[in-house]
Amino acid sequence: MFKPTLGIIGGGQLGSMLAIAANKLEIKTVIFCDDIDAPAQKFSNDFVHGQYNDQNKIKEFISKVDVITYEFENIPYETLNEINRIKPVLPKPSVNRIIQHRLAEKDFINNLNIRTTRYASIEKKSEMDSVEDLLPGLLKTVTMGYDGKGQHPVHTLESLDSIDIDYSKGYILEKLVKLKKEISIIITRFSNQKYEIYEPIENVHEDQILRNSKIPAEISDKILNQSKLWATQIAEELKYVGTLCVEFFIDRNDNLYVNEIAPRVHNSGHLTINAYNVSQFENHVRAVCKLEQIPLQKKSNAEMLNIIGDQIIPYRNKKFAENEFFFDYLKKDIKDKRKMGHLTTLIS
Repeated sequence: MFKPTLGIIGGGQLGSMLAIAANKLEIKTVIFCDDIDAPAQKFSNDFVHGQYNDQNKIKEFISKVDVITYEFENIPYETLNEINRIKPVLPKPSVNRIIQHRLAEKDFINNLNIRTTRYASIEKKSEMDSVEDLLPGLLKTVTMGYDGKGQHPVHTLESLDSIDIDYSKGYILEKLVKLKKEISIIITRFSNQKYEIYEPIENVHEDQILRNSKIPAEISDKILNQSKLWATQIAEELKYVGTLCVEFFIDRNDNLYVNEIAPRVHNSGHLTINAYNVSQFENHVRAVCKLEQIPLQKKSNAEMLNIIGDQIIPYRNKKFAENEFFFDYLKKDIKDKRKMGHLTTLIS
């Protein structure tokens, strides 16, 4: 059976775990990353270092692979589209184009009759006066930004004076939900109406960074079924191939809202490595490389803790119990608010 060489754009922890999953399936990988110290190169068969708009490096990368995927969504659309003309990029670049832009993403979701929080486009400060009914809200850049970057909580119009905002970047103002809890759905779509869906994962954030995740989520059957249905509808409408994450809010009245779509494997799904027979990473590789689809089986309930910044130091010398699984992302520099590793604990 022919097994393609998989190109992965991006060399962080998600790229590392994709490469590890590919190794298990005897799929060769080539990492293309703009970081010379990218940790994913330690797990791949080959590594191309260069900027994502470097034509020579793009050609070198393309020449070494059969199919391409990516570990983060902020790769220039032009780069993905250019590569896709020569070798298939999955998920397809048009997916990324929608999800890179928060307004386009929200419009796409609403057009499927799926609920999001109310929102408005903001291109200058004076426009905030006409959307005061969306306060308290969260002002986000329409492109880029993750783990709380490019995001500003706004409680009143007066509070804007104390926030340094460059409105030329373009923003979206989202009305805050009276939050009960947050969940995510990880779904791998192989082709039309063929997918594997993991059970909803309950998430807790601190300073807008994911702190921990657990399964099962403490939610009603109604929320469980609705979140799976909406994630499936989104994946089908996008004609998505690979693993996708849909993040949800649940308000105090038990209403469900889609918060964001991540067109890739996701931090909240790390616990699938140990809690399921097939992880989100392996399923992604299987889908984009057209390998066999294997029915999901949950082996255990689980909790995952993100290890941030210098919290990693004591973990590197710690002994772990049989039901604990420590992952060090092997990043060269320890930085404040940087995800350095995670710990998954299996719970019977």
